[in-house]
Amino acid sequence: MYEAKKYNNLLGMEGFSDDLLKNHFKLYEGYVLNVNKFGELSFEVKTGTPEYAELKRRFGWEFNGMRLHELYFGNLKKDAVLVNEESDIYKKIVEKFGSFEKWEEDFKATGGMRGIGWSVLCYDKDSDGLFNIWINEHDLGYLAGTTPLLVMDVFEHAFILDYKMDKKSYIDAFMKNISWEEVELRIKK
Repeated sequence: MYEAKKYNNLLGMEGFSDDLLKNHFKLYEGYVLNVNKFGELSFEVKTGTPEYAELKRRFGWEFNGMRLHELYFGNLKKDAVLVNEESDIYKKIVEKFGSFEKWEEDFKATGGMRGIGWSVLCYDKDSDGLFNIWINEHDLGYLAGTTPLLVMDVFEHAFILDYKMDKKSYIDAFMKNISWEEVELRIKK
């Protein structure tokens, strides 16, 4: 059984109202609830049936929704500071993208694309590669075997309460609240 993690430490974060965050936490808690429920139900439904197949398909969507939200909330920080130019993650981004500014422009442009989903900076250990990717919904576009380092939710629920349809301003607020310490830890794992 999975338990919803608490992210109340983010309340009062600049650029995000407490109402927006509390609504977003509640949505995340629904994913955790469904992961537990669907996991249990799949053992109770007869294999080979349409119900069984749908539960198995839906489980992955719910599980990824749970995990992506945990990564998203986990890489946000109230009173965050700019990335340290001496940090390994900064140096790796510059090495792979040519400059931190080029990476940032690409990451923000990925998140700003039309549609719902996630903008993710991920790391491929085998090639030592960094990629900004788009994950549609929760299940399409993920690069298998890569490690998500920085995750930005760009579903409307992540910003519409505070920013209406101004996704760009939401992305700018997100960028100011990145916990670069957490991003650095993820690449070291």
